[in-house]
Amino acid sequence: MASGKQPLPNTMVAPDTGEVLTRGVRPFLVSYKGEAINVELPGYYPAGAGEGVHVGDDMAVVDEALRGLKEKIEGLLSPATIRRVRTKLNLSQREAGLLLKVGENAFDKYERGLIEPSGPTSQLLRILDRHPEMVDELR
Repeated sequence: MASGKQPLPNTMVAPDTGEVLTRGVRPFLVSYKGEAINVELPGYYPAGAGEGVHVGDDMAVVDEALRGLKEKIEGLLSPATIRRVRTKLNLSQREAGLLLKVGENAFDKYERGLIEPSGPTSQLLRILDRHPEMVDELR
């Protein structure tokens, strides 16, 4: 701002235009292989139409929606589904990684969305979700 004033809380100055942006949400369409879902995308937006600025975890809602579409279309399990199944099986992340032979830290990475499990790992988790008693056979 040219006057040297600081922006108000929940506002920021657009780096490219100098316009004051206000914290809010706007609808955003996430699409993947012909499927789509609308999400409310948080960010700093101009008063009228125009591009917003997204900071911190603002894009997490888009990432989550995309993972949900991938789960629906391709069968790749989302981090939330992986966490739910692992918890249902009463396994720590480390135990689950060792039991499924994917490494001690794999479930931490799966559940944080840093990496996606392989197809066979996803399939095995689906089976274990339906038949939790099979965990004992893996041990």
